[in-house]
Amino acid sequence: MKSINMKTLWITADDALARLGTKPQTLYANVSRGRIRAKPDPTDPRRSLYHADDVQRLAERHSGRRHTAAVAAQAIRWGDPVLPTTISSIAGGRLLYRGRDAADLSGAAALEDIAILLWETPGVVVKAFGCVMTGRSRLAAALGDLAARVADDLPALGRNPAVLRTEAADVLSTVAAGLAPWPDPIPLHQRLALGWHRPDAAEPIRKSLVLAAEHELNVSAFAARVTASSGAALSAAALSGLATLTGPRHGGAWLSVTRLAGQAGSIGVREAIRAMLSSEGAVRAFGHQLYPHGDPRAKIILESFEIPALYGLLVKAGEDLLGEPPNIDFALAALAATFDLPQDAPLVIFALSRTVGWLAHAMEQVESGQLIRPRASYAGS
Repeated sequence: MKSINMKTLWITADDALARLGTKPQTLYANVSRGRIRAKPDPTDPRRSLYHADDVQRLAERHSGRRHTAAVAAQAIRWGDPVLPTTISSIAGGRLLYRGRDAADLSGAAALEDIAILLWETPGVVVKAFGCVMTGRSRLAAALGDLAARVADDLPALGRNPAVLRTEAADVLSTVAAGLAPWPDPIPLHQRLALGWHRPDAAEPIRKSLVLAAEHELNVSAFAARVTASSGAALSAAALSGLATLTGPRHGGAWLSVTRLAGQAGSIGVREAIRAMLSSEGAVRAFGHQLYPHGDPRAKIILESFEIPALYGLLVKAGEDLLGEPPNIDFALAALAATFDLPQDAPLVIFALSRTVGWLAHAMEQVESGQLIRPRASYAGS
């Protein structure tokens, strides 16, 4: 049987420099800034290998004269930073919330504590709502409840920041009512664990909520900021973020992980990876563009419980065959599998957590007073 050829994913420094047409110092600078992923060469630990796709992307960006329109277009697609923010940053393989390491915060903080930090407010009270069975999924309930309040909520523009922060807590309460319904005002991670009848899952859920709360200018955060820049209500910004999160290339990426695990259980880990590479051209369970040496969020989550044997085999295969460690989508899917949580649990955890980040971005955008309105480059006849 023909083996999987993974060598094209990683190239030597000489090859990278030839494609980039730059000096070694520039290559190392791009690695340190997270623009090019690198890993030790298994045949010579003193040397490094560089991710071919990252190198090619930068080579194409810098080829020829960089017109303003070309720079702007590249910035939208995993390009250079385009919006100033004080909420979070990703640098040197670390995720920072207002300058504090999210990995350290996950040691003891709850999601409510992260809201206090990101919103820069003295306290956050998330109201409790009873478990009302409506026949809707949790995600559908959150989407419907947010949409119902959008028409009644006041526009965010021109209002006192302290008032907006109080309203943000109310919007988070609305989302929590759909995603984590519980009659008592206990921390959100406990509401989820008890609502799923898995109290032993509370601790890894807590860590997951903290680590997924914010991640710079991801597509759902950008959607929330665009909505907020129009002056719309905070609930509208959160609704935009939640709708964007449902996409298979964002919050829905965990489905790819469960499909991979299902195939691995049937045909074997190696063949499952081969099949996904053939059908999708990528295995989304592994690697992250912003973390050349591995997603630190996934590492912390996976260390908080004993993963099933099948998922352990997948972790090893991902590193051996793809040269990539698991990412947060893999970690959330493994969490759901370990504690036998509902099928949509990864998306529920992600959505509840990320609502805190969306609201932080919405309020920062409103306070900037700027409208996000890029120009289009017409490509028709």
